[in-house]
Amino acid sequence: MQKLTKTEEDVMHLIWEIGRGTVSDLLEKFEGEKPPHSTVSSVVRILEKKGFVGHKAYGKTHEYFPLVSKEDYGRSSLGDVLRNYFDGSVSRLVSHLAEGEKLSRSEVEDLLKILNK
Repeated sequence: MQKLTKTEEDVMHLIWEIGRGTVSDLLEKFEGEKPPHSTVSSVVRILEKKGFVGHKAYGKTHEYFPLVSKEDYGRSSLGDVLRNYFDGSVSRLVSHLAEGEKLSRSEVEDLLKILNK
């Protein structure tokens, strides 16, 4: 799966959030200063070329929708992190997370349940 730039990923998160919508719908979801309509439109077209987004045309208006789920993209991204930063070792990743984050007792128990399956 292709990697997304930070801007592409930000727009993709909005598309996942709304499910289906126009560029104007996406602009409404931006917090703070909104980028120009043309910028968001360009990013959405790039996402479409990369296979992340599809569209349905209603005259001149296009309604966009995700073709790749947030979970699938997250799984792919986590795999990249695992390979690039932890030499493919799940135990090193989990150890890093456990050391870096102060895990609660219930979170540790949940991890142990998962590992015991």
